[in-house]
Amino acid sequence: MARGMYTARKLKKDRQKYRWSDSSYKKRILKLKEKSDPLEGAPQGRGIVLEKVGIEAKQPNSAIRKCVKIQLIKNGRQITAFAVGDGAINFIDEHDEVMVEGIGGRMGRSYGDIPGVRYKVIQVNNVSLNELVRGRKEKPVR
Repeated sequence: MARGMYTARKLKKDRQKYRWSDSSYKKRILKLKEKSDPLEGAPQGRGIVLEKVGIEAKQPNSAIRKCVKIQLIKNGRQITAFAVGDGAINFIDEHDEVMVEGIGGRMGRSYGDIPGVRYKVIQVNNVSLNELVRGRKEKPVR
């Protein structure tokens, strides 16, 4: 490594060159997250419910997690989102407009024992799903 008196340019150039081997730098500069992410880097997204699906939990649990298939409005991509709460799936019907956000967990990957599901439903027809489940609000008739 150059350490002499006139080596600032080389040191700077080498530092820039070797930054590309840092995976987080590379992802950020090439915008790989935004390209692969269905929400395109946004914290939340709107979509239309296509169908309700039950997804089996991973071992050692044996539950059927209630999820919905959604087509996003902004780019037409399809994602699967988890309906959080006891009986929450009953408040979601096909062709409803829902708002989804990341479910939390390993760097945008799936959470807990639900394989391949990265998003959760937070609103149905502009009413909070949590409020519907708790019985504080009624679902509007469209």
